[in-house]
Amino acid sequence: MTWLAIGVGGALGSIARYGVTLFIRGAIGIALINILGCLLIGLLAGALASNRISVPAVWRDFVFVGLLGGFTTFSTFGLDSFILGRSHSAGLAVFNVAGQVAGGLLAVWIGYHAALAAR
Repeated sequence: MTWLAIGVGGALGSIARYGVTLFIRGAIGIALINILGCLLIGLLAGALASNRISVPAVWRDFVFVGLLGGFTTFSTFGLDSFILGRSHSAGLAVFNVAGQVAGGLLAVWIGYHAALAAR
C-alpha cells in the first residue's frame, strides 16, 4: 500500500509541478515550486511535530515522499537540512547544504562536459 501511495502522490506532484511551469516559465517558476514545496513541507512537519494533526503513516508517505517529492525534491532537502540544524548541529546542516549544492553543481558540470566530449 505504501508503494502505491508514494507512486500516486509522486505522479500528482509531478503533474502539479508541470502545471506551474506552464503558467510561470523559467527560473522564476522553478524557484516558486521549490519555495512553495519548502513552505508546505514545513507547515506539515510543524503541524505533525506539535501534534496539531495526526496522519497515518501511509498518508504521510503519500504527501511527504510522493506528492511533495514529485512536486519538488528541494522541499525534502530543506526539511532534512532544517532538522539537522535543529536537532544535531548547525555545522552538520551547513555541511549538508554546502555539500549537496556544491556536489550537485559539480556533478552537473561533469555530466555536461562528459556529454560534450562524447560528440
